[in-house]
Amino acid sequence: MKERLFAFIQYILPHHLVSRAVYCFVESTCPRFKNALIRRIIKQYDVDMSEAERENPEDYLHFNDFFTRSLKEGMRPLPEDNNLIVSPADGEVSQLGDIQDGRVFQAKGHDYSLIELLGGDSELGQEFMGGKFATIYLSPRDYHRVHIPFGGTLRKMIHVPGRLFSVNQGTVENIPNLFARNERVVAIYDTERGPMAVIMVGAMIVASIETVWAGLVTPVRKKVRTFYYGEDSAEHISLNRGDEMGRFKMGSTAIVLFGKDQIDWLEQFEAGSKIKMGQALASPVK
Repeated sequence: MKERLFAFIQYILPHHLVSRAVYCFVESTCPRFKNALIRRIIKQYDVDMSEAERENPEDYLHFNDFFTRSLKEGMRPLPEDNNLIVSPADGEVSQLGDIQDGRVFQAKGHDYSLIELLGGDSELGQEFMGGKFATIYLSPRDYHRVHIPFGGTLRKMIHVPGRLFSVNQGTVENIPNLFARNERVVAIYDTERGPMAVIMVGAMIVASIETVWAGLVTPVRKKVRTFYYGEDSAEHISLNRGDEMGRFKMGSTAIVLFGKDQIDWLEQFEAGSKIKMGQALASPVK
């Protein structure tokens, strides 16, 4: 009942106004305020600061600096087998499986359109029909940088404006088409395993999404915008497996897509499984 009530309240909240208001607080450099907020979050969510490059909360400029903290070198080792696809982020596997009839499974009783998820590009959607998807939820305690699961060349980035519903499990189970409604950044890569999409989905009080090639991605108008980075572009961007591709300011969700007959998710993962960035998530189809 609590989760349904929270979901209902979200329909009437001014999502972007709330997020902008929170942004003012989490960017505050007032030492007394930001140190207290950081320490509270560390305690409340049991954040493991021993992994962080800067372990002392007072070393961060503001809360968002802490939230997007870097890790010590070697904290997320990659598998020796270069053919394995790795998790893009720390978090929990919300769902993973097959893309069936152009639909992506969200939660019991809910799925959503692959084409809508990709910003309405039906031609792009065909590249992933019958393929695989994995949804990784990042909680407030997790490391909040997103890394590329498999080496590739960036073809294009699509920014899709939208709502900012929460993406916690209770909301996912109660709001239809959630990931196709929230604001998101869709990065399309060309890889040795065909096209790969890594989608960074915004959420309630997520102030912004950043990428390493475009910086802060913000909506200019309420319309989908596509940026091209292919061979014909002046800016050619290739990333190796495990390279950072972006970050969330506050928690959210990353979705990975591959085309048909390219990869298989490893059997040990199912809904609710914990995972770390760089941990093997899938193997190529032989």
